Amino acid sequence: MNTGDTAFMMLATVLVMFMTPGLGLFYGGLVRAKNVLSTILQSFCCLGLVSLVWVFYGYSMAFGPDVAGFVGNLDWVFLKGVGIAPGPYSDTIPDLVFCAFQLMFAIITPALITGAYAERIKFTSYMLFTVLWVTFVYFPICHWVWGGGWLGSLGALDFAGGTVIHINSACAALAAALVIGKRRGYGREPIHPHNLPMTVLGGAILWVGWFGFNAGSALAADGIAALALFNTQVATGAALLAWMVAEWMKQGKPTTLGAVSGAVAGLVAITPAAGFVGPVPAIIIGLVAGVVCYLAVLLKGKLGYDDALDVVGIHGVGGVWGALATGLFASTAWNSGGADGLFYGNFHQFVIQAIGVGASIGYSFVVSFVILKVVDILLGLRVSEEEEVQGLDITQHSEIGYTN
Repeated sequence: MNTGDTAFMMLATVLVMFMTPGLGLFYGGLVRAKNVLSTILQSFCCLGLVSLVWVFYGYSMAFGPDVAGFVGNLDWVFLKGVGIAPGPYSDTIPDLVFCAFQLMFAIITPALITGAYAERIKFTSYMLFTVLWVTFVYFPICHWVWGGGWLGSLGALDFAGGTVIHINSACAALAAALVIGKRRGYGREPIHPHNLPMTVLGGAILWVGWFGFNAGSALAADGIAALALFNTQVATGAALLAWMVAEWMKQGKPTTLGAVSGAVAGLVAITPAAGFVGPVPAIIIGLVAGVVCYLAVLLKGKLGYDDALDVVGIHGVGGVWGALATGLFASTAWNSGGADGLFYGNFHQFVIQAIGVGASIGYSFVVSFVILKVVDILLGLRVSEEEEVQGLDITQHSEIGYTN
């Protein structure tokens, strides 16, 4: 066991944990004032809910001994055999540290989905959906890629979660937006963010935490971690500027919301590639992400679905671009443990990346759709029209975010 790697991974774990309340602030500022607390709570509650599921059976399903390439078995329920000695996924850090690091990924992924159904879901339905979704969608796809499943065996590259986290959550978000329906007044009356400084603060926390997210996925304090950290910064900065310039050209003025949205788009897009590409390709990935995610958000209005906080446009489109870009720009010159991409003579890697994207989209959307329908039958997904008008803070939690 290496104490330096262990200390680094413990810090990375804390940084990724901090991203989830940061996401709550990011989302909280984007909704109307009457829904700020409910929106923040939906992210914050994942810290408790998913932690327990992870210990009970989630870690075993995601990373336990493989069953037919699809999911882990239940040999590690209640973390049986998971201790403070190094485990099967790293020989330099305690198995429990690896387990904790991966838990933080499992926590933030369903929290990302909440942006799609913000301002209109019952809290009890949110809780049931979250438990069912991580069980039947997140854990299997995580196992496919990182836990010894079929996509990892095929050779798919996903350094820190472009497929597992961002594409996965965005497909569930699209299903949720379609099943739950539009917010009352959507498209007919203005629905504006109530506190953009809160959103910028949340975005800044996400950016800081993302260094743990990406660099920590090296599982060691080494050169690959340094590469992932540097790529995270330059890709995000490039995407921020690209979104801002595209918005400037389209609307005549740059906006703060555009800048922070562009930064998140860059963070998403570089995630699968962070430890496999060089800094210049990372900048290209960020520049493209800023433009295509901005265009995707604009397209939402024409398609007519109400993904309230643009999970699909940013995490879905950014995640797909990042996963495919990994198949273009990956280079063994930077990471010998990865693979060369299309631009380095390996078309096969691009095909593998496309297979991973397609499989994740199909599985996540279909199973998420079914889960949403089941929850709707059992509990009803949506609050009443009167409750939606009053706001979820008072009707679901008997509290308000602000007093005069």
